[in-house]
Amino acid sequence: MHKILTVTGYKPFEINIMNPNDPKIKFIKSALRKNLISHIENGLEWVLLSGQMGVELWTCEVISELQETYDIKLGIIPPFDNQDARWPEVYQEAYQQAILEADFFQLLYEDDYKGPYQFKRRDKWLIEKSQACLVLVDEENQGSVKFFLDEAKKHSDYSIYYITPFDLEDAVQEWLENNPEVQNSD
Repeated sequence: MHKILTVTGYKPFEINIMNPNDPKIKFIKSALRKNLISHIENGLEWVLLSGQMGVELWTCEVISELQETYDIKLGIIPPFDNQDARWPEVYQEAYQQAILEADFFQLLYEDDYKGPYQFKRRDKWLIEKSQACLVLVDEENQGSVKFFLDEAKKHSDYSIYYITPFDLEDAVQEWLENNPEVQNSD
């Protein structure tokens, strides 16, 4: 049983999501929801993340929905101030909304971006403060998630849970089963 879980994964462009209304996001959020509910029902109390665009911001939206039913808290710990400064506006808005809804928010460095060491420190901090992580990643194509995973794997007592492409396919199949009218419309 883990009380504190870090969640991370791809940025949108790493999985070819260029539009914030891409239907793939619905399936990613579905897989996140399913995994998080399982952890919550086994004692999870806190989800920690850095608030980067993509999987982490989608997790914030899922947590917000889950908080209507479950007692789960969200902590956002960005590596530096203004991490969203160069993001597309839609992601900046989602980030600002997530910060407003978070149960805890704290900058790791009280300054703007200075160097890659801030990302390394973020990964170490998140791993030190949680007992496990949930990572949306394809082991064959890890993208920027690789750096977090490499650090997490250094800790033998740290549990790593994965959401894989197979889990996303399951989410699509489950959705199709619950929406049979979609399959029959050509």
